[in-house]
Amino acid sequence: MALAPVALFVYNRPDHTRQTLDALRANTLARETPLFVFSDAPRDGDAEAGVRAVRRLVAEVEGFAEVTVVQQGRNLGLAGSVTRGVTDLCDRFGRAIVLEDDIVTGPYFLDYMNTALDRYAGDERVMHVSGYMFDLADPDGLPETFFHRCPSCWGWGTWKRAWDRFEPDVHKLFPALRPHAVRKAFDIGGTFGYYRMLNQQAGGRIDSWAIRWYASVFLRGGLALFPSRSLVANIGNDGTGHHRYRSTAFDVPAGDHRVTRFPATLEESPEAVEAITRFYRSIRPPLLARGWSRVGRALGLAGSAR
Repeated sequence: MALAPVALFVYNRPDHTRQTLDALRANTLARETPLFVFSDAPRDGDAEAGVRAVRRLVAEVEGFAEVTVVQQGRNLGLAGSVTRGVTDLCDRFGRAIVLEDDIVTGPYFLDYMNTALDRYAGDERVMHVSGYMFDLADPDGLPETFFHRCPSCWGWGTWKRAWDRFEPDVHKLFPALRPHAVRKAFDIGGTFGYYRMLNQQAGGRIDSWAIRWYASVFLRGGLALFPSRSLVANIGNDGTGHHRYRSTAFDVPAGDHRVTRFPATLEESPEAVEAITRFYRSIRPPLLARGWSRVGRALGLAGSAR
C-alpha cells in the first residue's frame, strides 16, 4: 500500500516551521511520502509578515515524493484548518498523518505511523495513532507500544473510517458524558479537566477540534496507539503560537529509535493507564493554578482562534 500523506498545518512561525520540515525531511520514508502543507491566512495585520515568511519557506520545500501547498484565502483558525485538511486527505487517500508547525519528528516517525496505519486499518476500535508520549517515570516497565483512551494531537494519524466518526457539534457529545462515572473516566480517573474543556468549547471560550475528537473517540469506545517513548518533540510551548503558553512539563526529545512491537490485543494497557494517570497527578498541582484551558492549550487540546 502507498504511504500515507502528511498534512502539515502552518501559520506565522517560520523558525518553528523550518525545524519541523528539516526533521520530517530527515525521516527514513520522507522521499516516498506525499506532503500537503496547509497555510492559513493571517488573522490580522500583526500576523501578515510571519505568514508571508512561512509561505516563502514552504514554496521551496523539497525532499518528499511530492509537495502540495494549499494557501487559504481567509483565516480559518487552527480548528477550522485541521478539520478541513484532515477531512480532505482522508476522503482522498483513506488515511492521513497530521503535524502542526511546532512538531519535530524523530527519523523513524513516518515508519512507525505507516506501520501502525497498515496494521490496524481494519480494526474499527483503533481510531487514532499517536507519535507523542509524556516523559513517563518508568517507560521501560511498559510495552513498546500500547493503547490508551485519550488521543494525543502532537504527531498523529487516522483513517477515514475513524475520522468519519468525528462529531464537530459539541452539544451532541454531552448527553452520553453527563453520568458521573463516565465523566470520571473521560477525565482519566478525575486527574485532568477534559470535561471542563468540553464545557468551555460549548461556551465559546475555546475553539478546539482536539477536545471534540477525544470525546468522539471516547464515546465510540475507541483506542489510540502510543509508543512508550515519544517519537516527536513539541517545540511550541515557548510562548509563541496561538496558545501563548510557556511550559516545560511536556518536553521530551524526539526519539531516534525504530518501533518494532505492536499490541495484538485491542484493549487499554493497565500498566500504561496507571503510568499516564501518575503523570497527570504529578503535573496537576503546579499547572492547575494556570487554569484547565491554559494547560489544555499546552497539550494542544484547548485551541483558540488564530
